Amino acid sequence: MSQEKAPKSTKLFIIAFVSVVVVMGAGIFFTLNKKTESNAVAVNNTNISGDKQIIEIHAKGGYQPRKSVAKAGVPTVVRFVTKGTFDCSSTISIPSMKISRSLPPSGSTDIDLGTVAAGVLQGTCGMGMYPFEIDFQS
Repeated sequence: MSQEKAPKSTKLFIIAFVSVVVVMGAGIFFTLNKKTESNAVAVNNTNISGDKQIIEIHAKGGYQPRKSVAKAGVPTVVRFVTKGTFDCSSTISIPSMKISRSLPPSGSTDIDLGTVAAGVLQGTCGMGMYPFEIDFQS
């Protein structure tokens, strides 16, 4: 009895199918294990310097912290710190204030928000994948 070999196209189909299943499985795994926005803990990373408060946010593969707490009614500067940042978090957008800014790969960039009223200010990366927010409290 002779053994028949599977045609080359069948082998390629099987390899492609297994690859797709592995990639989809990994995507589902990471999606289910990713912290959701509601799980993000608000952090007080705000310092008062002179007459302004400075909120420091690190940008690389998203924003850390994702939620910040600040005092409403105080002149505010957001300082974005980058260190080898080449992903979409190197571009920030705060639509409600019509702010869009590209950040350098490494360094810090200050964005003057002025005096912000109580409420939540939401921002995102240039592609909308990585959100961040600042909760201005009275």
